[in-house]
Amino acid sequence: MIAYSTLGVNDMDRAVAFYDAVFAPLGGRRDTTSPTWTGYSRPGDRAKFFLTRPWDRSTATHGNGTMLAFLADDRAAVDAFHASALAQGGACEGPPGVREGMNPVFYAAYVRDPDGNKLCAFVRK
Repeated sequence: MIAYSTLGVNDMDRAVAFYDAVFAPLGGRRDTTSPTWTGYSRPGDRAKFFLTRPWDRSTATHGNGTMLAFLADDRAAVDAFHASALAQGGACEGPPGVREGMNPVFYAAYVRDPDGNKLCAFVRK
């Protein structure tokens, strides 16, 4: 149902370094690069993910309660996503692990990117 999603960023170069690193373990790759738009996708997926400078040229801010979740192939990819995020200046919002009460088993990690956007990588195995 979702065709694409966007997150506002304040420093495109910093954001590209962060997302190049955290999407690599998930099979995502950058396929669009410009000073104002940077896009990512994964082979076989129709949906796209874009980083953008806000159209009104105001400061990009994160939404309280807003989060984007990305499907991983396995637990190792979730672990690598989390480690890459921290290495690139992200903040931990929940280390990799099984989240109780979910069926099937939900293994996830939560981070914030350098602009404060909350992200999750997960696998149901």
